[in-house]
Amino acid sequence: MGQIKVEHDVNGIKGLCVVEPQVFGDARGYFVETYNYNDFAANGIDVTFVQDNQSASRRGVLRGLHFQKQFPQDKLVRVISGEVYDVAVDLREGSETFGKWYGILLSAENKKQFFVPKNFAHGFIVLSETAEFCYKVTDFYHPNDEGGLMWDDPDIGVEWPMPRGMTREDLILSDKDRVNPDYREFLKERGMQ
Repeated sequence: MGQIKVEHDVNGIKGLCVVEPQVFGDARGYFVETYNYNDFAANGIDVTFVQDNQSASRRGVLRGLHFQKQFPQDKLVRVISGEVYDVAVDLREGSETFGKWYGILLSAENKKQFFVPKNFAHGFIVLSETAEFCYKVTDFYHPNDEGGLMWDDPDIGVEWPMPRGMTREDLILSDKDRVNPDYREFLKERGMQ
């Protein structure tokens, strides 16, 4: 027990957590327990994960900002190769921090994990040459349930770091992420504006 250190409510956003696992290293390399239900539950993250996902991306790929509409998922994300800047935006109706974002550097080197509760938009940008990104989720993937927000919406104001030698125009986005609605459009769709 006690193999993790959890920073709760990062940036004043309830439920958003940074998890630092204990790393055991010696001349051979290292060992780290990346997930143990008992440790997480004892630290206030008492959820049941049902699916693990992994993606590989190259420098300058930006994925996001994504969320699920009817089947929201808690996510536990980490990087096993390379380095990304990972972002979560609070979209929980009635939350004191609705629309507020937080970003963190996740890398194979720092081994930090980021717990993103249900009803947050999530995304990341790859800062290293390549990166492998892993995440556990608490609901299964529903292809017709995807939502998105424009990654560079000024009303949200995420301060994305640019990968070395790149500008915003060089970033690599999916066709879908290029046309995600902006924050005001999102609010109108939800009847909040």
